[in-house]
Amino acid sequence: MNSACVGFHIVLMKRRGTVFFLYIFQEAFMRIWGESKKLCLLMDGMQLEIIPWGINSLRVIMLPVGSTDNRNWALTEAVPDMEPEITVQDCELKACWEEKGQASQRGTIKNGKIKAEINPEGWICFRDDTGKVLLEEYWRNRNRLERYAVPQDTAARELKAVQGAGEYRLTVRFEAYEDEKIFGMGQYQETNLNKKGEILDLEQKNTQCSVPFYLSSRGYGFLWNNPAIGKVIFGNNRTEWTAERTAKMDYYITAAETPSEILEQYTQAVGRSPMMPSCVLGLWQSKLRYKNQKEVLEIADNYKKRNIPLDVLVIDFFHWTKQGEFRFEPEDWPDPVGMVKQLKKYGIKVMVSVWPTVDAAAGDKKEMEDRGFLVKNDRGLQIHMNWMGEARFWDPFSAEAREFVWDLCRQNYYEKGIRMFWLDEAEPEFSPYDYDLFRYQEGPALEVSNFYPVQYARTFWDGMKAAGQRQIMNLIRCAWAGSQKYGTLVWSGDIHSSFRALREQVQAGINMGIAGIAWWTTDVGGFLGGYSESPTFRELLIRWFEWAVFTPVLRMHGARQPFEKLEEEFRNGVRQFTSGQANEIFSYGDEIYTILKKYVLLRQQLKEYLVSLTEAAHIKGIPLMRALFLEYPYDPACWEVKDEYLFGKDILVAPVTEEGQRKKVVYFPGDDIWIHASDKSEYRGTTRAEVNAPLDKIPVFIRKGADITFEL
Repeated sequence: MNSACVGFHIVLMKRRGTVFFLYIFQEAFMRIWGESKKLCLLMDGMQLEIIPWGINSLRVIMLPVGSTDNRNWALTEAVPDMEPEITVQDCELKACWEEKGQASQRGTIKNGKIKAEINPEGWICFRDDTGKVLLEEYWRNRNRLERYAVPQDTAARELKAVQGAGEYRLTVRFEAYEDEKIFGMGQYQETNLNKKGEILDLEQKNTQCSVPFYLSSRGYGFLWNNPAIGKVIFGNNRTEWTAERTAKMDYYITAAETPSEILEQYTQAVGRSPMMPSCVLGLWQSKLRYKNQKEVLEIADNYKKRNIPLDVLVIDFFHWTKQGEFRFEPEDWPDPVGMVKQLKKYGIKVMVSVWPTVDAAAGDKKEMEDRGFLVKNDRGLQIHMNWMGEARFWDPFSAEAREFVWDLCRQNYYEKGIRMFWLDEAEPEFSPYDYDLFRYQEGPALEVSNFYPVQYARTFWDGMKAAGQRQIMNLIRCAWAGSQKYGTLVWSGDIHSSFRALREQVQAGINMGIAGIAWWTTDVGGFLGGYSESPTFRELLIRWFEWAVFTPVLRMHGARQPFEKLEEEFRNGVRQFTSGQANEIFSYGDEIYTILKKYVLLRQQLKEYLVSLTEAAHIKGIPLMRALFLEYPYDPACWEVKDEYLFGKDILVAPVTEEGQRKKVVYFPGDDIWIHASDKSEYRGTTRAEVNAPLDKIPVFIRKGADITFEL
């Protein structure tokens, strides 16, 4: 049977011999069948398939009959080949106006601890192995079986053709549950850890990473495997996903007894972070921006003279000749090879900023344009950003473009000793974000744009692997599901220098970990708006630094204001950019320096513990920053706490995020005893206590019995 069959019937309804109403109704037939380890449904001109996708997991795909789309998007990794249990049954249904019933079907597919059921009306329900409903589609007034003319008001899945386009607009709806809590979804600048009740834009922007996987308190994880621009509404009446342009519906659902098992199964399907190089677990030093080689070497010398260990020193943007030429400006950086060698003697790695922008005057721009390596505009001028020059973004969806860009970076950076790259502007940051205007080789931006940062990161991962590098870590400003497998350290973008922003980063880091992005960091002190002499900013810097010690990477960065005076506006016809104030740990006076130095040395004490956390992320997909319920799912309060987290399983972190705050109420999770890292006082699990939080001390606690010791 290749298509649905539809018949139309007219029924005259009589009462006491009088015809008073006319029904016109549609009889639609659907088909359910099992085929090659999958359960299939043909209905309304759409074919839907439910496929086992690894342990306790299912993938659901729907396309218009006769069409194909084999793109796996995030689901790229090899998963165990499962043998599902599939049943298809005929059932007899009684029609309200007939004496005899009509044959219909229902189907089920069970894969370990998850089962999907398609009922005779065609909607899907997911259950765990106890029969409990995890998630079910939202249908209202479907009445397929009643066969009378009540309209189909709201359907669970709608793939509607877009006039004038080859793609569709997709809407998928699920039932909502009052008791459900939702975590993950990537990075959004807000304070809510639980995303229930929120509307989230599925689009990449500076400071926003849309990573469309969530973990539910009902015992399942869900991936919206679609990189289209769209939206999700976690409403109290229903959950609704939309994609503005797409070829198909595609999502993944996984179930397990514990949240950590859910993350393990999910990251097995989309990929996990590699092992983090142990040589970058200490302090990273950065600012806006080191203008030349002389300045970089002076900073390194200053750290060396003070006996402060420094792992990474970052060379930020506009060190280049022109955007898109991917090379050092010789006047400012006369000997990059010698610079790298000198810093290596100090034990310092060099990271260099790379942007995906290509200036109109760049030497390779014409070749890249002719070969189709640049993102195109469907209409209007071919300009994507007009800041420090008119520029276009290059297109990493093109394999040839990826090879071309990497070859330039290999010649101009890698062969000079650079082994770490800062992949900025990775959303990419269209100005403005008019997605309906732009087109990639893979398709219109409305359909594929959220996948850009994955392909951008892959460019450097593939190139560095081919060059023989074993341990790879690159900093990037955006991510989507699966980005982590390409050695990406995501940072939270150009956030504000404020206590509000600090509060927002805590939940952002936790939710990024739940979404599979285990390597995550921030600009200590925020990026914009931090005036070096401001008492509020100085307090913020201390509190932020204390907290950052207990995040995956400790990284000083920011545009400290006021900006330096620009010495020359143009050089060789290229507009020049200024810099911010000094931002080293010794730049803010002796009192702050003493505090920050103490925490740098504390970070060194944690190195062995940090290595164990990166191993867990690599092997199991468990993040370094963990919501309390990841370790204590049986403790109801752990699902409510949003301003604390576990750094691994043995360190409880309660950051101070309010100006002037010197005490904090802390919840102690589970059935463990927690020891204050400062005064060694002990606190029993499932209790709350107010603890002291002087300016130089963050409330941090060690699980009793853990093989770890340090002092504040």
